[in-house]
Amino acid sequence: MKLQVAIDRVSLAAAIDLATSLDGIADVIELGTSLVKDYGLIALQDIKATLQKSALLMDVKTIDEGVYEFEKGYEANADILTVMGASDLATLKAVYEVAQKAHKQVLIDLLNMDEADIEPLLIFEDAIFGLHHSHDSANAFDAAGSVKHFHEVFPSIQHIAVAGGIDLEQVQKLSADGIAEVAIVGGKIAGADDPVAAGKQFKGAL
Repeated sequence: MKLQVAIDRVSLAAAIDLATSLDGIADVIELGTSLVKDYGLIALQDIKATLQKSALLMDVKTIDEGVYEFEKGYEANADILTVMGASDLATLKAVYEVAQKAHKQVLIDLLNMDEADIEPLLIFEDAIFGLHHSHDSANAFDAAGSVKHFHEVFPSIQHIAVAGGIDLEQVQKLSADGIAEVAIVGGKIAGADDPVAAGKQFKGAL
């Protein structure tokens, strides 16, 4: 199981420091949507050069203009880009093709999608499917339980990532179940007093 650390709502200098310090601890360093919106792809494109071991995901949350946004995202040195599953199917097909041609990855964000909406997306066999609990939601989120249910409904999906307030206990459960491919952790690592120590603790739980 991989650990993805989401960096968000910090200064550009802090993002660079966090990415560099967590390189190799996190399998994937995520530059969150707010960070992308605050500074843009051009300002963030050099972060990849600071990473020796971790892959770089830019959470662009594309929902339209897919080809343009994905081409620009990969040009900015992202290894993985995100697209909203609620996008038009034509957009999803377009970004998937861009990713395939670039030999990069795409994560389909399933935020607020039901099972009927997800069914048509099963054609994207190489995509990472991201179960995503809304940051704005006040409801509790059982990450491990959600992954189990998702896998039961969609057993053909091989690449599952899960995000949304995930703590150490949830990571331990996810690891024990062995279903999810990626656990996405944000503030519990990036917002910790000692992000490196927190990252190592989470990594050890995997």
